[in-house]
Amino acid sequence: MNPRERVYVALGSNLGDRATLLARAREALGRLPLTTVLAASAIEETEPQGPPGQERYLNQMVLVETSLDPGRFLKALHKIEDENGRTRGERWGPRTLDLDIVRFGTRRLRDPDLRIPHLELPNRDWWQREIEELDMLVPVKKDDG
Repeated sequence: MNPRERVYVALGSNLGDRATLLARAREALGRLPLTTVLAASAIEETEPQGPPGQERYLNQMVLVETSLDPGRFLKALHKIEDENGRTRGERWGPRTLDLDIVRFGTRRLRDPDLRIPHLELPNRDWWQREIEELDMLVPVKKDDG
């Protein structure tokens, strides 16, 4: 079995009942195998990063601990998105639910389908605030990744 790793998952929604969609995502994360939700940040409303004319996003960061490998974890996130009406079209376009792996332990991955840490982390100040909030709620132990 893989060791448990801390994973920061960004949740975002700008279509439909945004708050309900984030709540469903948090619940679904809690039902993933070999995964425990440790904490969730406050919810923030932000301007969209993509094409103009979109509604504002609700964003939140969730900290989980999992023994799933990054590829399997990403597939689980995609399934949660799909179950909540996510369609994949325009890059950075509007969406019912967007789940991004921002950090996965201390891993650095540069696969075509998965980049860890997320390439947009330096550009999204709300992600940085939310990670800081989670790290205060659930401090990293010396033996944690």
